[in-house]
Amino acid sequence: MMESRTFRNAMGRFATGVTVITTKSGEDHHGMTANAFMSVSLDPKLITVSIDNRANMLHKINQSGKFAVSFLSDKQQDISMHFAGQANAGEEIQFDYIQQIPVIQNALASVVCDLDRSVKVGDHTLFIGKVIDINLTDGNPLTFFGGKYGKHEPVEYV
Repeated sequence: MMESRTFRNAMGRFATGVTVITTKSGEDHHGMTANAFMSVSLDPKLITVSIDNRANMLHKINQSGKFAVSFLSDKQQDISMHFAGQANAGEEIQFDYIQQIPVIQNALASVVCDLDRSVKVGDHTLFIGKVIDINLTDGNPLTFFGGKYGKHEPVEYV
């Protein structure tokens, strides 16, 4: 049987962008860093995020029925670390709001969704969101590869 660490190491060899998933439950704002994100469909416009079944965010999204995904720029590693519990959690994060859902200020893109459905798969739940609004800004993405943050470097075509 394959070791969990081997599987995790292999998955870490896939370079991803870094996102923060946010929602609002009552007056409380909740966020978590995630790199398990993908677009699913253009018609209708759907995206998916994968969240560990032990995460508090799981219940918050189910309660609110809405969530946002903010794609972080290479200048926002501190925000990623904050929502991953790797930085001072006492630091106040300022949010923008789209459709009354908190999003990360100055993110490359913020995608706001109504929860379409959720599917429990193994030790995670896939949340499929119907996109209701988007905000875009300019910049370069924050990346994650091999357990480390990085920056995107375009390849020159010859």
